[in-house]
Amino acid sequence: MTETEGLIRAYYDAFNAGDREGMLALLAEDVAHDVNQGPRETGKAAFRAFLGKMDEAYRERLRDIVIMVDRSGSRAAAEFVVEGEYLQTEPGLPEARGQRYSLPAGAFFAVAEGRIQRVTTYYNLPDWIRQVGG
Repeated sequence: MTETEGLIRAYYDAFNAGDREGMLALLAEDVAHDVNQGPRETGKAAFRAFLGKMDEAYRERLRDIVIMVDRSGSRAAAEFVVEGEYLQTEPGLPEARGQRYSLPAGAFFAVAEGRIQRVTTYYNLPDWIRQVGG
């Protein structure tokens, strides 16, 4: 396993363990976070706020994680399936009633100096809306 693959695996292991501080410890201070269907947010404070908001509205676990790394170790991608439960209604989205969903997703990473510099996540929002009854 390369150093970058280990870094990304540790990031997802922390996610699945609910260890948000562990996730944040793997990020650069000025991490760029490209939110699916949303804006780019910058910095650990913004990422921490995003995680808090997500934890209020969703309970999620990732499975079937596959990590790919370029030869330089500066770029990585991951493909996985999100198994989740929709707990609290988000503005502009269907009403939350504890609906469960299973959603293929992917993420792209930039890595430097042993830290994640950028996280870009993608999933099919119309498919998620269909699954939760929107």
